[in-house]
Amino acid sequence: MSNTGMIRVGVEIRTNELRAVAVDQDGQLAATRSIAFDPAEETAQQVKSLIGGLKKDVGDFDRLGVAVPGLVDQGTHRVAFSAHIPEHSNFDLIKEISSATGLIASIENDANSAAYGEFILGAARGSNNFFYATLGEGVGGAFILGGEIWRGASGFAGEFGFVPINSEGMRLEEVASTENIVRRTKARFHQDSTSSLNSLDEEAITLDNIIMAAREDDDFAQMMLERTGVYVGTAVASVINLLNLEKVVVGGEIMDAKNLVLDAIIERARELSFAPSFEAVSIVEGELGEFAAATGAALLAEK
Repeated sequence: MSNTGMIRVGVEIRTNELRAVAVDQDGQLAATRSIAFDPAEETAQQVKSLIGGLKKDVGDFDRLGVAVPGLVDQGTHRVAFSAHIPEHSNFDLIKEISSATGLIASIENDANSAAYGEFILGAARGSNNFFYATLGEGVGGAFILGGEIWRGASGFAGEFGFVPINSEGMRLEEVASTENIVRRTKARFHQDSTSSLNSLDEEAITLDNIIMAAREDDDFAQMMLERTGVYVGTAVASVINLLNLEKVVVGGEIMDAKNLVLDAIIERARELSFAPSFEAVSIVEGELGEFAAATGAALLAEK
């Protein structure tokens, strides 16, 4: 069976995992696959292995979109900087992937990819002007303005994690990334002996543990997640005040916590936003979940 031209495929490269999706001509996810990823090994060969598995599910295809954590130079189609996978910096990753897979490949920042996915198939359908925030290993952001990804003067717009959230210049990523949420939780770990988290090995605590405890009405875990929402809402208010957008979509791992975080984001943004601008904006959870970036990369591959 050949689906060349009908199936669109995207891969998201994460620090420890590759995620792939195939999107059919009706905009539905035809297949998803994930495999472990080791940045120390050759990326292109690992992508080739993942793609080989996907072809067994959906047949042939000729294009591949790749979403990466880091700043992508659209002039050279290279990763200009990646804090999470430095091995990819200033390296012609797409040329290597194209060579290994035999596919026409394109590259995009993961937040931009996820935003585009939500724009076409997810929570931002019908919104031509919106901001997308992703809260996970890192904190990223992306703008869709006039129906297009807005990249800024040098291509690096949307660095949401760098937004300062207090007078000391603390940046959002320093408190709202997965690692920093866990760090903040551990720092207060022994101040609440009633928390169910106290039954866990302190060194082994993960964001999933915190979210699970919060869902089970652990007051301490709920407080840590709500405070994260307050930090994010502070930064979101700046975006609302500056751009008077119609929608803000929040995605990433932290959204496994659902309204525990989203409600706090909305309430803090309400407090700090210019009222008419806040009344015009809708702040919602992304709909595409863990495959948002791969989905957006697949859709961008045909542009």
